[in-house]
Amino acid sequence: MKKILVLTLPLFLFTLHATAQDSIQVRKNTLNEQMTDAFDKSNSYQEYKVIKKTQLATLKRNILDSVSSLEKKINTQESELSLQKNEIDSLRQNLQNTKQSLATAKEKEDGIEIFGILTSKATYNAIMWSIILILLLISGFLFYRFLNSHKITNAAQLKMAEMEIELEDYRRNSLEREQKLRRKLQDEINKNRKA
Repeated sequence: MKKILVLTLPLFLFTLHATAQDSIQVRKNTLNEQMTDAFDKSNSYQEYKVIKKTQLATLKRNILDSVSSLEKKINTQESELSLQKNEIDSLRQNLQNTKQSLATAKEKEDGIEIFGILTSKATYNAIMWSIILILLLISGFLFYRFLNSHKITNAAQLKMAEMEIELEDYRRNSLEREQKLRRKLQDEINKNRKA
């Protein structure tokens, strides 16, 4: 009994494997190959072909499965296409926003805010250098005026010192004259008293 079982078991497995390969091959066949196979295996009656109902049902089932599979693929691809379109639109919007942000950032980078007003660096440099130049001119003019005033003040102080010296000389001379006149007057008074 064991011998029979040992001999029949591999034979059973071989047949099972062969039928599995046939069913796999049917599934692997394309619809065109299945139709050609059904046409070749069919019988002819006058000018008609007679196809077995089981073969026709299998072919119909395979066709419907293929159509269903293709419809699923189409629906999946359409949904993927829709998602990709949405993603592309979103990416385009993000790109547009990024371009605007970049333009704003470049404008801010190329400009400087003065009193809340954004100006370009060239304008800012022109304004700052003109202010510095004006301040230098004003400083130069004020320094010139200071030097001129200083010279005038020194000359006035020198004249004032000379005038004070002259005034002091004049006072001394006047005092000496006055003293001389008083002495002369006293001498005259003394002479008149004696005479």
